[in-house]
Amino acid sequence: MRSLFCLLLLLVNPLPAQQPAPSDRKLESLLLMPEPKAMRGAYSLTLPNSKQTVFTCYRESTAVISGVEAYSLETFTKLGLSVESFAARAKTAADKRLLQLKPELIKGEDGRIAYAVYRGESPLYATLLIAPSLPKIFAELFGQEIWVVTPDRHSLYIFPAKAELLDEFAADLAERYATDAYAASCEIFSIKADAEPRVVATFAGEP
Repeated sequence: MRSLFCLLLLLVNPLPAQQPAPSDRKLESLLLMPEPKAMRGAYSLTLPNSKQTVFTCYRESTAVISGVEAYSLETFTKLGLSVESFAARAKTAADKRLLQLKPELIKGEDGRIAYAVYRGESPLYATLLIAPSLPKIFAELFGQEIWVVTPDRHSLYIFPAKAELLDEFAADLAERYATDAYAASCEIFSIKADAEPRVVATFAGEP
């Protein structure tokens, strides 16, 4: 319900942490980017129960408007890695980025934290989904299992594992996914410590 969604946007932190601009740091070469399954390529992986999302090997680039690009055959071959090895290293790299950021904590009508979100101009926020430390950071706040959604590359939402709460946000998340030029995933990922993210539902389209 849009009115409820707007009401919940009461920020605990005044401004989200921003990642340094590419010009201020070394470009990231190990990115596992969630994107719609129609974008699947030779260097893409899927996660358990996922039917709508693939995770593709990307790198940052100043040569493209979006700031990131999928590896070509030539550029990936130069890495000398398998897709699985790339994914393992990408998780470690995502963890390093995650630990440098502070999420916005969003209150509900009852005054309690309803959900958290990482968002900003950087196209790297969606890649935080695979960071191993993500469930540990929110364990005290939301419990041992969290549900994570990333409708576009610029945002990552973290919820407690409650279907009824996600129902309130489904329409807004679906709109972000459908209208953003760089859509990421329309699926809801269950994440626990020391376990692979697993899809439990979708907020748009067929499951």
